[in-house]
Amino acid sequence: MSIGSRIKALTRRFDDYQQRHRWLAFPLAVWRKLNDDQVGNLAALLTFYAFVSLFPLLLLVVTILGIALRHDQALQQWVLKSALVDFPVIGDQLRGNIHAIGRSSAGLVIGLVGALLGARGLANAAQDVLNRLWAVPYNRRPGFPSSWLRSYGFIGVVGVGMAATTTATDLGAGLGSGPLAVGVRVAAILLALVIGTLTYWLALRLAIAAQVRGRDLWTGAVLGAVGWQVLQMIGGYYITHQLRNSSSLYGTFGLVLGLIAWLYLQARVTLYAVEVDVVRSRRLWPRSMFPPPTTPSDRETWRSMMAAQDRAPTEEKTEEPEEPEKPEKR
Repeated sequence: MSIGSRIKALTRRFDDYQQRHRWLAFPLAVWRKLNDDQVGNLAALLTFYAFVSLFPLLLLVVTILGIALRHDQALQQWVLKSALVDFPVIGDQLRGNIHAIGRSSAGLVIGLVGALLGARGLANAAQDVLNRLWAVPYNRRPGFPSSWLRSYGFIGVVGVGMAATTTATDLGAGLGSGPLAVGVRVAAILLALVIGTLTYWLALRLAIAAQVRGRDLWTGAVLGAVGWQVLQMIGGYYITHQLRNSSSLYGTFGLVLGLIAWLYLQARVTLYAVEVDVVRSRRLWPRSMFPPPTTPSDRETWRSMMAAQDRAPTEEKTEEPEEPEKPEKR
C-alpha cells in the first residue's frame, strides 16, 4: 500500500471515529462552521468599525464628563478610569490621549453626531455579521426603521452593560488579602458574569432577526461573558508583568496596535460563542472533516448558507382569477 493510500485510510478512520463520538464531533463541527463562515474576516470587519467608532464615543464621554462634573475633577477622573478599565492593556494611554472637545453647545453637538454615526456603523455591521452566522436570509432581516432602532438599542445595551460590569468588578478592589476580601472578589466576579451574560443576550437579541429564538442565544451569551472576563484577566496580568515600563517606548504606535489587537480578540471570542450556539441549536453535527462523502449536517449547513443569500422581497401569494372557459366551436 502506498503512503498516499495509508494516509487516506487513516484520515477516513479518524473521520468515522469523530462522527460516532459527540465529545469530538461537536467541537470539530464548530471548527468547520467557523471556516465555512470565514469568521476571521468577519472579526476583522467588526474590529474596523469598532476602532472607528471608539474614539468619537470616548470623545463624547469625556466632553459630557467635563460639563457635568466640572467642579469635581477627582470624580471625573474616576468615572473615566472606570470606563476605560475594560481595555486593560491600553486603557491608561487612552485616558491620557483623549481630551474634551470643549464645553460649547456646538462642540457637544459635533461630538454627539460623530459618535452616533460611528457607533451606528458598528451596530449595523454587528447585525449583518450575526445574521450571517445564523444564516438568516436578507429578505427576513429587519429593515428601516426597525434596523436603526435595533442599532441604537444595541449601542445603549453594550455601553450600559460594560459600565455595569466594570462597576461590579471594582467592588472587590482595595480590600486587602483576607478571607473576607477574597469572598467579596469572588462575589464581584460572579456578579460581573451575570451582568455580562444579560448584556450579551440583550445585545444578541437586538442584533439578530426575530426568527432566531431568544432561548437559542443563552449559551453564546454565557460563553461571551466568560470570554470577556478571561480577556480582562489576561490583559491585566500582561500589563502588570510585561508592559509595566513600555508605555513611553511604544507611544502612539503601541496604543493603536494594542487597541486593534484587543478589539480583534474580543470580536473573535464573541463570534466563536455565537457559532457554538448555531451548531448546538440547529444540531449541525457531525460534520465530515475530509469529504466526500458528506453528512446530512454538511448538506444542511451549505443549504442554509445558500438560502441566506436570498434578497428577493417576500410577497403574499394571491390567487389569480380563472379565465372563463371558451365555448367550443362547432
